[in-house]
Amino acid sequence: MKRIMLTVAYDGTNYHGWQVQPNGRTIEGVLNECLSLLLGEKTEVIGASRTDSGVHALGNIAVFDTNTSIPPEKIAYALNARLPADIKIRGSKEVDASFHPRRCDSRKTYEYRIYNAAFPLPTERLYAHFAYTPFDIGRMQEAAVYFIGTHDFKSFCNTDTQAENTVRQVEDVTVKKEHDMITIRVIGRGFLYNMVRIMAGTLMEAGRGFIKPQEIEHILEAKDREAAGPTAPACGLTLIKYEFL
Repeated sequence: MKRIMLTVAYDGTNYHGWQVQPNGRTIEGVLNECLSLLLGEKTEVIGASRTDSGVHALGNIAVFDTNTSIPPEKIAYALNARLPADIKIRGSKEVDASFHPRRCDSRKTYEYRIYNAAFPLPTERLYAHFAYTPFDIGRMQEAAVYFIGTHDFKSFCNTDTQAENTVRQVEDVTVKKEHDMITIRVIGRGFLYNMVRIMAGTLMEAGRGFIKPQEIEHILEAKDREAAGPTAPACGLTLIKYEFL
């Protein structure tokens, strides 16, 4: 028996998130199905990041155990031949049998993209949130700084979360605009349910002038979901990178 690690990229538009659901097609479910057919044995992956419905990824991580004789690095090629066009493996390799992607120190990088123009662009509709109202990028950048550090992010967490501890460490948050695209990049050691999307929604509120940048500090202190801004739509969010430390 050996443990294989996959680097997984996907367009989450047509999926009910990563985790297997009883009434919806998921990334994890498709991987399990295709791996089981490929390997001829019931296979279930363990994902590093359980992304929400509609969220995309360039580099999520999954592991599974197998008795296959297929060389670990060749599994990516064989699996890609069975996977749909919106899910692909970017690499496969053998790891230690004790390795668990959610039980080791790691760093995630997310990007939230906002297409900010007078009219929507069809080619961006699945991968960026469209907003025609103007944003003050300077105010968004000023507000973003308040997220950096170790804080209780209860105000920036979906009320349905099952997390007992809502303290998280955010290493960096940046906001930049190139032409009509605003990109919010968030790097951290771990995130709560909907946390990045609520952060993005709140930064947009700051950019529109609805809240002052320094109010982020008070929203964090409130530990109340109603104190923060709206949850930004899922289509704008992509898990860019997953690093093990």
